[in-house]
Amino acid sequence: MAQLVREQRLLEAAQTASARGDFPDASRIYEQACEWSKAAVEALHAGDGPRALRLAVFGGDDGAAALALTFVARDAASAAAATAQLTRAGRHAWAARVFEECDRPGEAARAWEKAGETRRAGDAFVRAGESAEAARVLQGALDQDPNRWDLAVAFGTLLGRLGRWEASARVLQRVPAEARERAEALPALVEAFDALDWSVAAAEARVEAEALGAKPSPAIAASRAPAGPESLFGRYTVLREVASSPRARVLACHDAVLGETVAVKVFAALEGATEGPAALARFSTDVLAVRRARHPAVVPIRECIPQGPATVQAWMAGGDLEGMLARFGALAPARAIEIACAVLSALAAAHEAGVIHRAVKPTNVLFDAVGGAHLGDFGSVHLGDVAATASTGLLRTLAYMSPEQRQGRVPTERSDVFSVGVMLHEMLTGAAPDPHLPLLPPPSRAHRGLDARHDRVVARLSAHDPAARTADTHEAIAALASLAWPAAGPRPAGPTTPGPIPWQDEAHRLRTAAGALPFDAWIAREIEPVPATAGVLARARAFAQAADPALQGVWRVDDASATVWLELVRGPALDRDLSAAEHDALAKALAALHAAGAVHGAIGRVHLARGAHGWVLRFGGEARPEASADDDRTALAALSERGQRSSTIG
Repeated sequence: MAQLVREQRLLEAAQTASARGDFPDASRIYEQACEWSKAAVEALHAGDGPRALRLAVFGGDDGAAALALTFVARDAASAAAATAQLTRAGRHAWAARVFEECDRPGEAARAWEKAGETRRAGDAFVRAGESAEAARVLQGALDQDPNRWDLAVAFGTLLGRLGRWEASARVLQRVPAEARERAEALPALVEAFDALDWSVAAAEARVEAEALGAKPSPAIAASRAPAGPESLFGRYTVLREVASSPRARVLACHDAVLGETVAVKVFAALEGATEGPAALARFSTDVLAVRRARHPAVVPIRECIPQGPATVQAWMAGGDLEGMLARFGALAPARAIEIACAVLSALAAAHEAGVIHRAVKPTNVLFDAVGGAHLGDFGSVHLGDVAATASTGLLRTLAYMSPEQRQGRVPTERSDVFSVGVMLHEMLTGAAPDPHLPLLPPPSRAHRGLDARHDRVVARLSAHDPAARTADTHEAIAALASLAWPAAGPRPAGPTTPGPIPWQDEAHRLRTAAGALPFDAWIAREIEPVPATAGVLARARAFAQAADPALQGVWRVDDASATVWLELVRGPALDRDLSAAEHDALAKALAALHAAGAVHGAIGRVHLARGAHGWVLRFGGEARPEASADDDRTALAALSERGQRSSTIG
């Protein structure tokens, strides 16, 4: 046999070893010959289940792998060895099968998640009693691919099991009638409608379900029974969901060790992302650095859980600043300054620890039971919590983000100061910020007790040019403390119609050169100015509110020159029919524009230009008074391949 190996007659050598009962050598030589399946069989004869499973998986021999799996699952040590080998090799799906066979659904769920098998991961999390984790996985996957109807069915059914009937109905209703998953969605949809007492909708869905022969699934039957308490990370019992987004979920939990209520924020999984490990490392570094600072204005961090990834924070019973502004509008100046200085003080501690927050916004300013302000969510920006898909939430987030961050430049301490300045303006005026428009009205127009000095301080904190801002948080606190701020509530001091902002230095913002387009020095971009008539201003607001990348951007309303500054789109006009995908992207942008209360009214090839990321619908002039949303949709369809075919057929 040794001679055969030396002569590279490996198959004969392996057969010889097998014939003499030397199964370990036979397996080793077959592996050397890249005969994976035969090597797996010999490993089974040798009683080495983990090796047999690994070789069968590598060889793509599912039959041999399934046989090896039954042997591996009989012994805990073999199962542990097999899952370790498969995980190191990146064969997460087979590692999940081993965990399943060994009745370890929690570990199976995490392996399925790493394998990209989202629905199986969700099912396994449910079996493990971790429905909150199942919801996180399914919601994150749906955010990445909204048309995965199988995931929509699983997520909608799970939401019903958790008693979130309205959310369940919204998700399940998205499954189109022509999708094969519709039949699976209908029983869960009927259950949701019944729970909501929407009798007409339930009756219609029941008729459709009977026509398709759809029957209630075991998951729906289980939803009728009250779900037991969910557990996270072996320590935290879920009490309720506080908030959720495609990137993270915040849960109120009971800490079994400390015996207190805590807030657990679980972020979407990073497996498969190119920068996942690096992002997770930055997240952990930032959280631990801030935790060591132990500043009283930082939300106390109980634990950082990288494998979540998740953070556990002290429970803040007073809610957040966004909720406070929604309830009360503008705050008393003294209270607004108290909150701003608390946030600036927390940022000062973080900056000294080498951490830039990067995502200061009202939802991250939390209040304790006696109203003290605390800043939270340090490090979350690294996990994509800010970089959500285009939505109203993203538009709100961008409004607090410094201009240099929006341009992709490295944020500094002054970037965090800008965010506090924008929040302070909102607290003083009650006016929600818009990333495309200046902060209006000035604080002195919202409070009789404020004057131009207060306006200048707020403007300095929120200056678009970083060099014009306060140097750091300490200087910002000193500037705010240098003035008296009234404790009385807001009192309108006359009309708050937007007007010029006299304290901002506009002298060098707009630059022009012979033969060149105007250049906005603050955002370092060329612009396209258009006269700011009443119709144009209304149209500009709608474009800004829609905030779709397929719509020409609105950067600024300049009162001094009575113009609206638009994003410059340099690309050529449309010279062919739009593809179906291009048509759908533009139709989505139009729908957002219509939802914002405007119509385009002049869609044609000359109004479409090629931008950096696809076709952009140009701003155009004022819409014709008789123009309608149907006119827009018809005009767009006429420019597409699909529309041309429909017209031809018609």
